[in-house]
Parts: sequence; C-alpha cells; structure tokens
Amino acid sequence: MSKPVFVISCPIDTYSGYGARSRDIVKAVVELEKYDVKVLPQKWGSTPFGFIKNHSEWKFLEPLLLQSPQLSSQPEIWAQITVPNEFQKVGKYNIGITAGIETTIAPAEWVEGCQRMDLILGSSKHTIDVLKNSKFEKRNKQTNQPEGHIIWDGNSEIMFEGVDTEMYKPIKSTFDLSNVKESFAYLFVGHWMQGDIGEDRKNVGLMIKAFFETFKNKSNKPALILKTSQVGSSYIDRNAIIEKIKAIKATCKSKNLPNVYLLHGEFTNKEMNEIYNHSKVKAMVNLTKGEGFGRPLLEFSLTNKPILTTNWSGHTDYLNPEFTTLLNGALKEVHPSAANNMLLREAQWFNVDTGQAGHYLKDIFTNYKKYKDLAKRQGFHSRSNFSFEKMKEKMDEVLTKRLPEFPKEVQLKLPKLKKVGETKIELPKLKLPKLKKVEA
Repeated sequence: MSKPVFVISCPIDTYSGYGARSRDIVKAVVELEKYDVKVLPQKWGSTPFGFIKNHSEWKFLEPLLLQSPQLSSQPEIWAQITVPNEFQKVGKYNIGITAGIETTIAPAEWVEGCQRMDLILGSSKHTIDVLKNSKFEKRNKQTNQPEGHIIWDGNSEIMFEGVDTEMYKPIKSTFDLSNVKESFAYLFVGHWMQGDIGEDRKNVGLMIKAFFETFKNKSNKPALILKTSQVGSSYIDRNAIIEKIKAIKATCKSKNLPNVYLLHGEFTNKEMNEIYNHSKVKAMVNLTKGEGFGRPLLEFSLTNKPILTTNWSGHTDYLNPEFTTLLNGALKEVHPSAANNMLLREAQWFNVDTGQAGHYLKDIFTNYKKYKDLAKRQGFHSRSNFSFEKMKEKMDEVLTKRLPEFPKEVQLKLPKLKKVGETKIELPKLKLPKLKKVEA
C-alpha cells in the first residue's frame, strides 16, 4: 500500500539558519519511514546555494529533490519552511513551519499566512505566542472602512530545533586559532544585521562596545572572537565588518583596549564544533534583542562551557536560568534603522542592561570555574531534552495526532479475463433425420 505523499517546500540547499532547519526537518520525516517524502528546494534571500553538493553527509537528500516546481497531483501533505507571509495552501493537509519573529508583534501578512494553513509548527513558545497575540484591524481596500480583525488562533505546536549530539559535543579541537594570543576568549556567533550601533537585532555593535568598556585599561584582558558577516562571505563584506569595529573602537576613550578577532566566511558543522571546543574559547556571549530560537546558543551549550545572553525570546525555552547567565533588561520599540517589512516600528524587542552585562563579563572571566561547573549541567539538560532524536520523536507524535485519515487506495481484485478469441463456442449437435435413398 502506498504511503501518503509529503512534499516539503524549503531552502534545504542554502547556507542559512533556515537551510539547517530544513535539512533537519526533512531528515526527521524521512527517518520516520511513514511518508513518501519529496522536497521542493527554495532560495533564501541572498544566502549561497549548493550546500548539499558540498557536504557528503547530506547527499542522501538528492534523490528527494524535485527538479520542477510542477506537481503531477495534489499531495496528501504539504509543508513550507519559511516566514509565514509565504505560506500557501497546496496539499490536502497544509503545515507551516517557522522560527517566527524576534519582536513582540508579527506583521499582518504573517498572521494571514498562518490562517491559510491547517497547522503551524513554531521553533519556540515565543514564536507561537507572538503569532497568536498579533491582532490587526482589517479594512476594505476601496472604502477603507473597518471590516473586522486579522487574527489567528488555529492549530499549533512547538517544534524545537533539535541539535545533532553526535556532531556537537566536547572534543579536543585542532582548529587554528594561533593568531589569538590570549588564552581566554569570548565567542559570538551570528549575523551582523541592519541597524545603527546598538540597534541591530543581534546587538553586535553594543556587545563590542560593552566588551571594550568592561576591559579597557586592564592589565589582564580576555579576547572577543566574532564569527560574523553581514550578507555574505565576500572580501567587501569582511572589510565592512572591520570598519564597523574600528568605528566602535574610536568611541572608547582609551588606547589600552582588549583585542577583537574576526572569523569571516562559511564553516562546516564540524569546523563550528571545533571552534566551539577550542581551548582558547571559554564562553559564549550574545546580547541579542530577540531570537526565534537561537540555534548557535544550543549548539554551544553542548560543549559544557558558560553562556552569557539575554533573558527574553526563543532561547529561553532551552537555556535553564539555574545553569546559564541570563541578563535583565527592558522591552523597547524597534529603532527606525533596524525596521523593515518583518520588523515593525511599533513592535518591541529586548534591550539588555549593559551594566549587568559588564558585571558578568568580568565575573565569568575572574571566577570561571564556578560558571564552568554550572555549564556542565546545562550541557546535560540540552543533550537530554533538545537533541535531534528528541525532535524526531516530537515530530512523529505531532503528525500522528494532527494528520487526518487520508482515503486509502484500495486494490480491486478483478476476475481473470480471457483474451478475445480465446473463448470456444460449442454449437449444439444436430441430429439429422435418416435419409432414404430415392429410387430412380
């Protein structure tokens, strides 16, 4: 008996966070062995394409990739891994999968996108809560008169981004960080997005500023390693990042500042685990204003090293405040320099208490063992509850609960038919009367 056709439209072949999420989701559904999985590859902004070809461990996905966007028939299950405004109803049952939004309000187009789907899978509780709490007045396009509200309260489930615990784990790293002269370095991983200094979503500019101010004029200083880029891995992008760091440095009234090192470009999962586990990398710092999930934070937690980050949005689902340093702050409107079609001006996101951030940057540096012992407990918590295998189990549970019964193809047993010409027709035997001889 044939399996239900499960088509997944997603940026599976891109170098992006959504690309990594897509590969994990597809792998999980394939390994359930309950569905006939097909994948419709999509682009993801300006991020590079061709991930699968360059990573042999993912080559098993190639036979699943549809070469044409045209489907021969309506699939039983249709899933899209993207931002909600792109959700479209295509299958008999339709699933939208998203990391969602990093602020307090999602755009109206996102809410309408959720309305089109039978089920929404969000990466975090924050994602689902914001989508359900975003409400807009609906107006007639011709008359501009109110016509009710745009609101979504449909079916939803939290589908966390499970991490590969065979890939991300404590190891002895051989990654070359010989240019980093310090033995203690904080690590940041993430894109440097649009916005003035202190207003970009990942808050990279303010983090660098806080790091400079905390350790300036100190005889013993840690380093800060930035694994970041803006829109790509080009030479131009790299230089733009360097110029931003120089501009921040110029605002500090000291020439005795700690060192900042830049790791620019794309790295494999194996290389990222090597970076996380390098003996010079002692802790991760991220003063983010908001995360749909915050995948690098979960990956890093598996090294059993301390994490310093903010206490708001998606990453608080898996970072336990008993084992991780989560910073206080306040919600503040998105700055005009960071606003775009997805980040609304009227929305809010988290602004960290910089004084508290500075305090813990110093304390982790000077009292490292205390934080390292707690980090081991966070590592155990992450491995036990947020692994890829746990995510696959959750996926199976959700699909079993939510998917309807699809009509099954019944194979009819027809009688064996004979070919034309095979049938023999037997004529009745005629008994002719005995004929008498006619005498001449």
